Amino acid sequence: AFLKKSDAERFVKENGGRLSAYDDAMKAAFSGMYDDLKMLRETAKATHISLDDIARHPECIYCGMDRNKYWYSRMLVEYEDGRVVGTCSIHCTAIDFSVNPDRVPKAVMVGDYNTKKLINAEKALWVVGGTRQGVMSIRGKWAFGEKAAAENFVKENGGRQGSFDEAVKAAFEDMYEILR
Repeated sequence: AFLKKSDAERFVKENGGRLSAYDDAMKAAFSGMYDDLKMLRETAKATHISLDDIARHPECIYCGMDRNKYWYSRMLVEYEDGRVVGTCSIHCTAIDFSVNPDRVPKAVMVGDYNTKKLINAEKALWVVGGTRQGVMSIRGKWAFGEKAAAENFVKENGGRQGSFDEAVKAAFEDMYEILR
């Protein structure tokens, strides 16, 4: 960042790069972060995590929200190094991914919107957006273990079906909007 445009132009001339506005720089930073995390996640292996996650992780590690109250959006990530993180939502899980880029997830689990059970987040059917307010985010991002349940949710609340990757990307996009 430069106070004077002439200083920025001189820096670009001497070092390469291009001038951009703050919004463009932030979008690029968050976009690149998601791409890096996606590459790490692609190497992860699926595993089973026991269902007593709320007893072991009663509060979200980032915002302190009660994970039992938010059972339908809670997430649990087990990393290959053995660290296990409980969050209230995909928003706080995305924060964990971004502050731990060197950790590779072994398993990423999410609460099924209808059943309270943890399901594999990468295999879940996700609904992004709609009229239902998201947890810790602008848009809702909800996971379903059954296709019919996701379709019924969209019919009643709007939104669009997508993959885990799309839901995580939406979480990073919403973080950018919250921060600007």
